[in-house]
This record gives sequence, C-alpha cells and structure tokens, in this order.
Amino acid sequence: MSDKTLPMRVLEGRKVDYEVHTYPEQERDAEKIAEWLDIPADRVFKTLVAVREQGKPLLVMVPGSHQLDLKKLAKEVGEKKIKLASHVQAEALTGLQVGGISPLALINKGFVMLLDRSAVTCHTICISAGKKGLNVELNPAELIRITSARYVDVIS
Repeated sequence: MSDKTLPMRVLEGRKVDYEVHTYPEQERDAEKIAEWLDIPADRVFKTLVAVREQGKPLLVMVPGSHQLDLKKLAKEVGEKKIKLASHVQAEALTGLQVGGISPLALINKGFVMLLDRSAVTCHTICISAGKKGLNVELNPAELIRITSARYVDVIS
C-alpha cells in the first residue's frame, strides 16, 4: 500500500508487525465491519472519545460486539460522570473523522488511552488505521506498549 496512514508509519517505525484490512468507507458499525472482514466482532475494536468534567479527554477502545459502560468507565478513571463525545465533538477533539479515529494517530496529543481488558484474550485485534475504510490488525500488547494505554474493564 503506497498511501500509508500515520498509524501505519508509527507501527513501521516501532517495528511492529501489522496487517491492513479494507472495508467500505461508509461503514462505521464495528460489528458490520467485522462481518465484512470475516473477523469475530470481539476482535474489531472501536475507538470512542469520552469527555469528563475536568481533565484530558479519553480514548477508549472497546470490542465491536459490546457497548461502552460509562459508569464502569467513570469508576475506572476515578470520576463521578463521563459522557461520550458527540461525533462533532470527537472530530474537533481528535482532528480525525469519526470512523477513522485511531489511537496510533493521537500519541502524545493529550489523550488518556484505555483498552478494554477483553483484548488480552486475543492474539490480535483490529483498530482504525486513521482513515475511514482502513483497519490495522496488531497484537494488543504492542498497542499498549506504543500508546501507553492501560487495560480497563469498561464493557457491558
């Protein structure tokens, strides 16, 4: 692939093995993307932007087969209340389009990065490659290492 995204360049710069998967750009539903890629939905992780009353925004990666539990998330980060960012707010905070928000494109950009603990049971997971219609598949331990994310229990 000649048009490498920032996340792909980050992975290559860190010598991380990854595989690129493509799907229709208009598709944003993680479960449908998993179906399209013929990968279990619990291995296709969506990156959600959450905001708290004070402090840095959160990038929360959860499997497409589950929903983010905001109460669990608030407890994990020691907050009383956390809200999911609207699409407009998520795009303004990240500078990326919804459907193309990748933690690998937002390293050192002031986000607290969290990965649902269910990822530890997967040899590889897929996350956005920073552009609609593109995912990268990589080992979750490498994702943690590169992004300094931490594991949390945040799905319902």
